[in-house]
Amino acid sequence: MESLGSYLKRERELRQISIAEVSQTTRIPTRILTQLESDELELLPADIFIRGYLRAYARAVALDEGEVLSRHQRKPEPEVPPPLPAVYAAEPGRRFGIALALVILLILFTLALSIVLRPRHRDAPIELSQKALPCLHQSSAESSAESSATKPSCFAASTTAKPIASSRC
Repeated sequence: MESLGSYLKRERELRQISIAEVSQTTRIPTRILTQLESDELELLPADIFIRGYLRAYARAVALDEGEVLSRHQRKPEPEVPPPLPAVYAAEPGRRFGIALALVILLILFTLALSIVLRPRHRDAPIELSQKALPCLHQSSAESSAESSATKPSCFAASTTAKPIASSRC
């Protein structure tokens, strides 16, 4: 029994059709057609493409598609063993890392929430008492005598607390 390639070539030549005409009719490159006729099927793409090429070739040359496909005896591709099931045992270190990441995220979320929901009235500065400072009501003579002995108390108060309104001594 002759090979598939020699059968195709013989039938094409009996009908006096050139490879260029078959290529133009089927839109299959001439390189692939010559590989089909010379039985170089291992250089061609997958088997499903070869079957499509053979069907188109048979239609272009007016051959029976079933007979051409029955002559095509491609070696079966080796079976690939099925992949192993994707069941993995959880690693203890990985669980610890995930738990630690969740705790850190929870802490950050709580911190952000406490900053956003913080009451606004606590942000206001504490006002100074409305009590008049002694240095404002003293006379200049008392003030000079007192300044030599001790510093006025309003000076110390003005350096320790920040007044809201401007009250200089």
